[in-house]
Amino acid sequence: MARTPYARRQISGNNNKTMKSFLSLFAVLSLPAPTVSEFRRFDGPINAASNYIHFSEGYIVTPGYIDISNLVFASADEGTPNTYVPEDRDWNDDHSAVMEESRGDDRVANDDTYDRHLEEEIGDDTESAIVSGSTYVDIVLFHEPSECANTRLGCDWTSLGVGANDGLGNLRWCCSDDAKGLGLCKGGAKQEGRLIVDPDKFNGQHRFLGVPPSGTWSRAVKFGMFDLKEKDGSGKYVMVVANCNDDIGRNLTVTGEYVWKSAHGYLPGNLFGEMYFYFAVAICYLVLLLWYVIKFQIYRDAAIPIFQWFIATIFIGFFEAFFKCGDLWVWNVDGVRFWFSLYTGVLFGVCKRAISRVLVVMLCLGWGVTCDTLGGKFKTLVMLGLVYAGVSAARDVMTIISITENEILTHNEEEEILDVVSILTFVTAFIDVTFYLWIFDALNQTMQYLESMNQSRKLKRYLRLRLFLLLSVLFAVLWSVFGIVDSYNSQRMVNEEENGWVLTAVWEVNYFVVLMGLSCLWAPEAGAKEYAYVMELSTLGNDLEFDTNVVDSPDDDSDEEEESSFALSCMSN
Repeated sequence: MARTPYARRQISGNNNKTMKSFLSLFAVLSLPAPTVSEFRRFDGPINAASNYIHFSEGYIVTPGYIDISNLVFASADEGTPNTYVPEDRDWNDDHSAVMEESRGDDRVANDDTYDRHLEEEIGDDTESAIVSGSTYVDIVLFHEPSECANTRLGCDWTSLGVGANDGLGNLRWCCSDDAKGLGLCKGGAKQEGRLIVDPDKFNGQHRFLGVPPSGTWSRAVKFGMFDLKEKDGSGKYVMVVANCNDDIGRNLTVTGEYVWKSAHGYLPGNLFGEMYFYFAVAICYLVLLLWYVIKFQIYRDAAIPIFQWFIATIFIGFFEAFFKCGDLWVWNVDGVRFWFSLYTGVLFGVCKRAISRVLVVMLCLGWGVTCDTLGGKFKTLVMLGLVYAGVSAARDVMTIISITENEILTHNEEEEILDVVSILTFVTAFIDVTFYLWIFDALNQTMQYLESMNQSRKLKRYLRLRLFLLLSVLFAVLWSVFGIVDSYNSQRMVNEEENGWVLTAVWEVNYFVVLMGLSCLWAPEAGAKEYAYVMELSTLGNDLEFDTNVVDSPDDDSDEEEESSFALSCMSN
C-alpha cells in the first residue's frame, strides 16, 4: 500500500513529549508536499480508528487559502446494512449556540467560535439528510503560534483546542470509550466517535462529512475552501483529518489534490526568501565569472591550465544557483516543480562540490606556482573527484526520490532506498575526509618547500591560501556547533519554520567567499606561465628575481642544474 502525504499522530501514554518529537520528525520525512509542490496529492486510506489522526502542515503567508474541494472521500467497505431514515439533529454544542442558515439544499451550522460546515448530502441527487447511524469525518485547520512552533518540542495541540490531555501524560485525539473513561470528552454524547475539539481554545476552522452506515458512498467536501485573512497571521498551519469512530465507523479512501497558496504564490511561505537568495547568489557568481573571464582574455598568452579550472568552477556554481532559483520561481508561479530545473540544480551542485575539492588540492600541490605539471597525481586526483561526484549524485537523487515519490513507493521500497542512501552518505564522508587530509598535507609540504627555498613572495600567497582555508574551517565548525546548540534549545534562535533555509544558505555564502578569495589569489596576470620557474634569491638584503626557464641556452650549466632540481622538487611535492 502506498503511503499517503499525510502523517499520522497516535495517542500516547506517559511518554507524550518523546512521541510528539518523534512524530514531528516523522511528519517532516513523510510529507512529500513541501518538496513536491503546493498542489499536494493525497491518495490513500483513512481507516476508522481512534488512536491516530492524519495531518498535513505547511507555511502560509496570509492572505492565502487552503482548498480541499477536490479531495474525494469514498467508502472502502459495504458498511453495516441500515434503513435510511432522515433524522433531525441538534448540532448545538454545550459551549456555544449555533446559528443555522439555509443555502439551497444544504444546511450550514456556523459557530461564533469557529466555522463548522455540515456536509449532509449522501450520494448524488439525493435529498439533503443525515442518516440514522451515520458517522463523521472531521477536518480542522489551525495556526500554530510562532511562540511554540519555533520550539524544539513544537506546539502542544491540546492547548490549541485539538485533542485532550489529562495532565498526567494521557493524550487522546478522539472521543472514544477510553477517552470518556479518562474524563477527556467534554462535549457529551454529541462528541462520541468524533475528533475532540475544544471551542474555548480552538481558533481555527472546522469541516466535517457525514458517512452513511452502509452502501457505496463517495463525496467531495463542498465547503472545502479555507480562506485565511491577513489578521489570521502568517506562519505554520496544520490540517487534521480524523475518522474517529472505530466502533461503527467505516474505512474510507481519499483521492485528489488539495492546494496551499500564500499571498505571493504557490511557493511555501518559508521558502520565498530562499528564491531571492539564490537569485542574489547567481548574480554574484555571474559578476565573478565575467571578471575572471575578462582577465583571462586579456592575459590569454600567459594563461595556465589552472585558470580554466577556476572558470569551470565559477561557471558551474553560477548554473547551480540559476537552476535552483528557476526551480523555486516556477514552483511559485505554477504550483508544481519543474523537474528539469530541480534535478539539474542538484547535479550542478554535486559537480561544484567535486570540482572545487579537486581545484583546492591542485592549488595546495603547487600547480602553477612551484611546478607546471602534477604528473601522475593529476589522474589520481581527477579520478577521486569523479568517484566523489558519482557517489554524491546517487545519494542526492535517491534522497529526493525517497521523499517526492513516496506516493508510489511502498514502505519497504522506501526503507531500502534510505538504507542505500545511508551507505552512500558514509562513502561520501570517507572521500571528503580523504580530500581534506590531502589538502592540508599538500599545503604543509608546499609551504615547507617554499620556506626552505626562501621563496617569500610565493610563500606569502600560500600563507593567504592557508588563512582562507582555516577561516572557512573555523566558520564551519562554529556554525555546526551553533546549529547543534540551537537544536537543543527549548526556544530556537533561528526560526526554522520561517527562515529554516538560512541554515543551508550560510554554507553557500561560506563557499562563495572562499572561492572569490582563491580567484583573486590565482587571477590571470602577465607572466603567469613562467611563474612556476621564477626563483627568488636573497642577496645583501635585496630580493633579486631571475628566470631559470632557459631550456635552449647552454651558457650556464649551474642554472640548468638548478632548474632541473627545482622541477623534480615540484614533482615530488
